[in-house]
Amino acid sequence: MVDRFTETGANAPLPSQAITAPPLLNAQELSKSFGGVRAVDRVNLAVQPGSITGLIGPNGAGKTTLFNLLANSLRPDSGAVIFDGAPVHTLPSYEVARQGLVRTFQVARVLSRLSVLDNMLLATQKQTGEILWNVWLRPGQIAQEEKQQRDRAWELLESVGLAAKAHDYAGSLSGGQRKLLELARALMTRPKLILLDEPAAGVNPTLINQISDHIRAWNQQGMTFLIIEHNMDMIMSLCDRIWVMAEGRNLAHGTPTDIQRNSQVLEAYLGQ
Repeated sequence: MVDRFTETGANAPLPSQAITAPPLLNAQELSKSFGGVRAVDRVNLAVQPGSITGLIGPNGAGKTTLFNLLANSLRPDSGAVIFDGAPVHTLPSYEVARQGLVRTFQVARVLSRLSVLDNMLLATQKQTGEILWNVWLRPGQIAQEEKQQRDRAWELLESVGLAAKAHDYAGSLSGGQRKLLELARALMTRPKLILLDEPAAGVNPTLINQISDHIRAWNQQGMTFLIIEHNMDMIMSLCDRIWVMAEGRNLAHGTPTDIQRNSQVLEAYLGQ
């Protein structure tokens, strides 16, 4: 019997071909080279709305480069990124974020000399007060929006267990706490999809469980995730579908059970 997830390379069928709902995120034949090295080679990937999708592969497989292409931190040499039905690969990265596609980083990026609360508030977008003359024309609306954003920031910090550290410098947080802050800060933008780059990297097991629980809870509330992760226990327990890359190319995709049984994945990723 032929394993339906053993097709490889650029010709591997996208899940959207078998699923009625259009994908929220659809990477089509993406390629990116650095000098003579092709880091991403005609990669396809699809993320269904409301899902937790995983992206795995050995070191050097091109996963982070692919994330940079999806968020448009890098421009692809060829191919397209379709998000929520519209192409975004030609937009500036800040505009991609405004469209609702945001990302976190393997090493959490926080503004160390600002408080945890101020880190949260800086993530808010499209505020009336961003336009100078509104400071005089719409002071009441600005004050109302600021209160709403402050309330939301406190609510999110409470949800990740950081409310007690709201007035501490973000630089005083542990690595795991910085990951939680970065996750909460991403949610301040009210995104449609969050790209998580190794949320468990450098985090102790207790915090890994907490991060997993938060991801599940936010997903149940309607948030969509695409996750790069080397912690196989985490990725297999969280994800609905998993994509596998090796040497810059698609290797396989399917359910966690399918991926664990795929001989090509075991050989390329697990060395078996």
